[in-house]
Amino acid sequence: MGIIKEFKDFAMKGNVVDLAVGLIIGAGFGKIVSSLVNDVIMPPIGKMIGGVSFTDLKLPLGKSEPKTLADGTIEAAKDVFINYGTFLQTVFDFLIVAAAVFAIVKIMNTAKAKFEKQEAAAPVAPPEDVLLLREIRDALKKR
Repeated sequence: MGIIKEFKDFAMKGNVVDLAVGLIIGAGFGKIVSSLVNDVIMPPIGKMIGGVSFTDLKLPLGKSEPKTLADGTIEAAKDVFINYGTFLQTVFDFLIVAAAVFAIVKIMNTAKAKFEKQEAAAPVAPPEDVLLLREIRDALKKR
């Protein structure tokens, strides 16, 4: 029973739960960004470069050699390509995700700095024991 309790304590720690929530939100955010890139940003860019989809851009390298399979049949030669368009698409996805995360972190850091500045500027009431000591001091001065 000790291992189960230990695992439960570990799984329920704030950091682990926060990490799980972040991962789930990040996966959803990644899908949104991929859709933004593939369905909104890339079609106009493809239209500007001649109606080509980035994922269709490839560099032909030739044909592969025919293969003899385990059952004795021969698999035909296939065209071999470097799919640089897919790579470019992935780079665009990454750049947009990186820009969005940067913007979010920048906004959070600005808000945090503003909050800390307001917190530092606000007058802090002295602790209760300090107030009590002041009252004692004032009472002794009056004697």
